[in-house]
Amino acid sequence: MDQGKNLLLFKYGGNAMTDPELQTEILRNICLLKKKGHSIVIVHGGGPFIKITLDEAGIESEFIDGQRKTTSDAMKYVEMALKGRVNGTLVSIINGMGYKAVGLSGKDGQMVLAEKRLHQRNENGKSTTVDLGQVGDVVKVDPALIDLLLDNDYLPVLTCIASDSSGTDYNINADLFAGHIAGNLSAQQYVVLTDVDGLMLDKDDPGSLIREIKLSELEKLKDKGVIQGGMIPKIDSCRTALEKGAVSARIINGTVPGQIAEIFEGRNPGTVIIK
Repeated sequence: MDQGKNLLLFKYGGNAMTDPELQTEILRNICLLKKKGHSIVIVHGGGPFIKITLDEAGIESEFIDGQRKTTSDAMKYVEMALKGRVNGTLVSIINGMGYKAVGLSGKDGQMVLAEKRLHQRNENGKSTTVDLGQVGDVVKVDPALIDLLLDNDYLPVLTCIASDSSGTDYNINADLFAGHIAGNLSAQQYVVLTDVDGLMLDKDDPGSLIREIKLSELEKLKDKGVIQGGMIPKIDSCRTALEKGAVSARIINGTVPGQIAEIFEGRNPGTVIIK
C-alpha cells in the first residue's frame, strides 16, 4: 500500500524532550493528525538522556566537531538511553492516549543498514581522518516493516541505532537518520521539530524567518553562514529526505506544539523546503 500521499514523519528531539508536560502536548498534537486520517511515523534522538545515562555509568562524553565519540562500552549505554529510556517513554505516552505505538530501532527487521562513519577533520589546511568509534551513517533503508505496521494502524516510533552487515551497532545522528527514513517512505511532509521558529536570515532576528525556500537555494545560504551550528544537520536531513523521495520538508518550533496543528490549518508555520 502506498502510504506516501498521506504520510507525515516527525523528527523529535532536543530540548522539546526534556519537559514531560511539553512532551505530552507535542505527542497529543501529533496523534490528533493520525485521528484526522494521516499515517504517522516518529523518529527521535535523545542527546540529553544519553548524557544522563553515560554520567550514571561513569563514562565521560567526548565530542569531536560536535559529534559524540561512541566507544563499544558507551554504545551499550547509548542504546539503553535511546531504546529503553526515551523510546519506551514515548510509546507509553502514545499508548496511554489510545493509539497503538510500536517502539523500534533501525536494527529491527534489518530496517536500516549502517556503516562506520569516517570523520574528516580539517586543521591548518590538512585533512585527517578521525575515528569516532561506533558512530555510523545510513547506507540503505528497507521500509517494509514500517509499511506493514502502518497498514495495520500502528504508529511506529523509531530511534537512531542501526547495525552494519556484520551486526556491529552504530549510533547515528537522529536528524540524518530521520531524513533517510522520510525519503524512503516518500513522506508527504517531513517535519523537523526544533527549538527555534525555523530558518532565519539572521538567527537573532525572529522577523527574518524564511517561510519557503527551494532545495537548490540552500547551498548559497550555507556558504553565506546563514545556515550554521545545530541548524546544519537539520537542513542536511531535509535535503536527504527530499532527494530520496519526500514531497516537502518543514522545520518548526517543537516547543510551541500548536505549530504542529497549524501545518494543516493553512497557517504555514516555520520554514518549508520544496524541490
